[in-house]
Amino acid sequence: MTTHTCTSRRHLLAAGLAGAGLAAAGLDTSLAFAADPGYAGDVLVLLSLRGGFDGLSAVVPAGDAAYYTARPGIAVQKSQLIGGDGFFGLHPALAPLLPYWTGGQLAAVHAVGQPAPNRSHFSAMEELERAAPGTSLRTGWLNRMLGVAGSADPFQAIAMGTARPARVLAGPAPHLGLTAVDDLQLTGDQADRPIAATMAALYAGAPPALAGTAAQLTAALTRGASLRKAGYTPANGAAYPNTELGAALRDVARLIKSGTGLMSATVDSGDWDMHENLGPATPGRRMFDQLKALATALAAFAADLGPDGLRRVTLVTVSEFGRRVTQNGSGGLDHGYGNAMFVLGGNVKGGKVYGRWPGLTTAQLRDGDLAVTTDYRAVIGEILRARCGVGDLAGVFPGVAASSLGIVSAR
Repeated sequence: MTTHTCTSRRHLLAAGLAGAGLAAAGLDTSLAFAADPGYAGDVLVLLSLRGGFDGLSAVVPAGDAAYYTARPGIAVQKSQLIGGDGFFGLHPALAPLLPYWTGGQLAAVHAVGQPAPNRSHFSAMEELERAAPGTSLRTGWLNRMLGVAGSADPFQAIAMGTARPARVLAGPAPHLGLTAVDDLQLTGDQADRPIAATMAALYAGAPPALAGTAAQLTAALTRGASLRKAGYTPANGAAYPNTELGAALRDVARLIKSGTGLMSATVDSGDWDMHENLGPATPGRRMFDQLKALATALAAFAADLGPDGLRRVTLVTVSEFGRRVTQNGSGGLDHGYGNAMFVLGGNVKGGKVYGRWPGLTTAQLRDGDLAVTTDYRAVIGEILRARCGVGDLAGVFPGVAASSLGIVSAR
């Protein structure tokens, strides 16, 4: 069963009926998985940087002279870099995250990406989230991970900040799509018009496939009402930016700390498709401001969780592809291939850049792009195995072995 919020007025309108329709059509999901109340793995937070994130701007290969040759107008100068290791350095706009980098809770993986180049936003994101090239699988990899882990409660997997079905969560394991925690209610459900109670009564004598779907919906609504009543104030002085990403991460932290049993959450951050006017690394320029907004939201999320909370969370960033190595005539970057991922968490072995660097000279590029030396699925697979207790990685990423980067400590 899949339960989603509807796009109308940011509420969970008729979600249970949509789920029941799926079950009635033959997708019986109410009995597909046995709940695992003993799950002790990390909460996996997947942050999708949509549009094609430029990892070469965020994690700068300053020790590769070809980087500066290829980007005379937009390269980040060595004197501006922070958190450097002699070869790589971070973009100065990521300064809000520097304490987590130097403190060992934030790391990066470079020259990472999909098995083959794909410069189409739609199909590249489709393949990124399906993560099973060469197979007939149509489910999303995160839904497969939930199935392997034994998820049976919609509150264990949340697509936060959107009412649209999340492709990476497509499949039989139940999950919720929420625009916001406080919006988890049926439109018009009031004390004198108890729609949820009416639905519960309506499906009380229904077959298990239908009754189970309705029960999951009404239970989610009850939990949503409890969360709204409790309210939420971020801890440890965390100041989330007034952005969609800030609001989504605030709600993810809220769910993690509320004891709802969250296993995984997905969050989107858009507007990374910078074909023009990417700009130098100074405030007021497009890439600088976008990276600063990202870093500010992530730093607030980490601060809100606090050291103890962060030890139970691993956040990883992905994007459908990277950008070209050479800047274009509009001061921007066209669609490319290899990229960088960030990994944030209390058990991350941070403060360094992982992966094998392929180089940026013409002979080292893949059709003008940064070559991929590490499959993004292998990185996530290492995290799933070490931090989430997923032993059967083939059930999540068929044909892919976990990387041996050592980017996280094993439980």
